[in-house]
Order: sequence, then C-alpha cells, then structure tokens
Amino acid sequence: MGVGAGRSAGRWSGVRSFSVRGSDSAARGGPGREPPSGRDSSTGRDRRWLRALLAVLVTAAVVVPLTAAVRPRIPAPAPADLAPVTASTLEGAYAANRANAELAARMAAGHGDRHRAAADRALATPSRRLLAFDGRGSGRATEVFGDLAHADRIAVLVPGSDTSLDTYERFRTAAAALHSGLTRPARGGTGTGARGGTDTGTGTGTGTGTGTGTGSGSGTGTGSGSGTAVVAWLGYTTPATVSTTAITPDRADEAAPDLREFVRGLRGVTGPDSRITLLCHSYGSVVCGRAADGLDVDDLVLLGSPGTGADSAAELRTRARVWAARGGEDWVAEVPHTDVDLFGTTVGFGTDPVSRAFGARVFSAGDGGHSDYFRPGSVCLANLVRIVLGETSEVTHG
Repeated sequence: MGVGAGRSAGRWSGVRSFSVRGSDSAARGGPGREPPSGRDSSTGRDRRWLRALLAVLVTAAVVVPLTAAVRPRIPAPAPADLAPVTASTLEGAYAANRANAELAARMAAGHGDRHRAAADRALATPSRRLLAFDGRGSGRATEVFGDLAHADRIAVLVPGSDTSLDTYERFRTAAAALHSGLTRPARGGTGTGARGGTDTGTGTGTGTGTGTGTGSGSGTGTGSGSGTAVVAWLGYTTPATVSTTAITPDRADEAAPDLREFVRGLRGVTGPDSRITLLCHSYGSVVCGRAADGLDVDDLVLLGSPGTGADSAAELRTRARVWAARGGEDWVAEVPHTDVDLFGTTVGFGTDPVSRAFGARVFSAGDGGHSDYFRPGSVCLANLVRIVLGETSEVTHG
C-alpha cells in the first residue's frame, strides 16, 4: 500500500467506516448454514475479517519488500518471436521455446542462480512441449501434455498464488496427474478418440473420426482418452501468498485479457469443435472469474476458490457450465467470503463459489487439503476427469 509497517498499523487501526458484501453462509464455512438463533454474528465476523486483513497488510508491508531485496533480478532472454501457432506449426513452436529455455538456463547459471538454472534446464529437455516460455522475472511457461493438434477435449489449468518458474514442478505435477487420469487405459467410462486418429476404446457407437477404428463415438467401453490434451498455463505473474496482491483482484485483472487471448489462440490450433475445460485453482479462480465474460470455454471449474469477485455464477456472464468444489481440509473454508472497499481498493473476492447462493454445480472433492485437488486416486481428480470427458452424469456431488 506504499506505507511502512509502523505507519500502516497506526493508519489502519483507525478505520471505522467500510463496506462489506458477500455470502453469510459462505463466510461461516458451509452452504445453507443459518446463524445461531438470537445472535447476529455478522458484526463479529466482519471485525475478525478486518483484523486479519490488517495483519496481512502489515506483514506484507515488511516481508515482501525484504524478500524482493534479498534476491536480485535474474537475467533472461526475451521470449521467442513466434507467429500465431497453428496445428501445423506446433512442433516448431515447441522447439523454439525449448531453445529459449536452454538459453535462459545458461544465463541464470552465469548469474549464480543454480535453482532457476535447473528449473529452466528441465523445461528445455527434448520431451517437453512448451507452447510459451518467458524466463524473465518470476517467469511464465505454458506446457502441453498430449497431442494438442488432434485433441477434441482440452483441459487448461490456471494456477494460484506462489506459482513461478521456481515452483513450477508442483504445478506441472498437477497437470501430469490429470493427463494420466484422462489417458489411463483401464479407465472405465466413455471412450473418446482423437479426431482423425485412432480410438482405442472398446465400446460401440457411431463416430465422426476419419482414422482407424470407431472415431469419436460415445461407446461404453474403456476409453484411452487419446483425444485429450492438458495445458498447464502459467501465463501471468501470480501473487505471493503473504502479500496485499493475494487479497485484491489487481493481478487477476492484469491476467484476464491474457487468458482470453490464450484461449482464442488455442481454438486456432484445435478447431472450433473441440471442448475446452478451464480448471482454476485458488487465486487462479479469481483470474478465471475476471476473464469469464467472453471466454470461449465449455466448462469452468473453481477449485479451493476464495471467490471470483462475482456474487453468483450468472454474474460471471459465461456460456460455460460453472462447477465448484472444496476439499474437506482446505483452509480456504476459513477465509471470509466477502469483499471490503477500503479507500477505493477492493479487498476480498465475494460470495463463496460452493455456497447455494452462488449457484455453481458443486461436486465432491473428498477430504483433501488446498494442494490435493489433483492428487492421484482422489475423489476430486476422478470427478475432474469426468468433467473434462463430458461424463457429467457420473460426477459425484458435494
């Protein structure tokens, strides 16, 4: 906020007038729960929320500048200059971005940052499919899992706070787990073949594929998910968890146009008939909420969301089906789902997406914590696979 820690504490402790809105039931950590009879919990909850806000602001005013000062800026090349990518130029784009990551690794190593050099070098290995790469600052990368050019169902993951090139592997692990779930040969359910390719599903049905087999039929056998691809989109500068940027929509507002542009470009690779599911985790759900209006996707999934900035799914103004889930041990349940206007700055993200008031399709995420939504073998991952494949009648509800 541009003030020192001591001055911040004195200034904010005098706040008496502020505006709060949001879902009461959500703020108490569960949909449809009424306040105890004879007790108005709103004032106490808002005071607790304000005290927590002040603590974050003061901490951020001290910790974030010191953290930034400890680590000098890492040199890196400008991103590869590429024309808009199409299905026929995908491999060339992958190669150009790998080469850029290799150059970034050498520059980081020369600067003495072995951790960043190792992260960049891993992205530069021949097996990686980088749709985009930028090693400057905290870094950005977009990685593809599967055959994007022939996929008819695509899942795009949008990460939350503290995701950067330095922490990229944990984000990549989530994307790889989803891709594995989609392509597991023994997975029961609808077989979905790639357009123009081979469907290895054993079910029967009519298809429109031009390759060998039954095309993209909706048989009831065991599909291999060969017509699917997963994209890990680290296409924005995520906020630090302990910072003012993590509790305001500013970073999301900056990221939203880039996400819309990315999805438009994705349609240029996969074609207009492919179905795209956007999976938005934590602060990433704020990004998706800001981008939703005009975003050309079929399903929008909010995972461990602090809110989207909208009061309801309808207010997102999206044609997509809106889904939401929260694990039983996710600390986001304790975050007040409200927003506060302080001196022209909005703090907080409004109505809880898993509340009845919001109106999303709530599904089960099991008992996992904030980082467990893509855990192999979990209830949540199984439901995410069903949503991406269009098996919505099989999704278990929360």
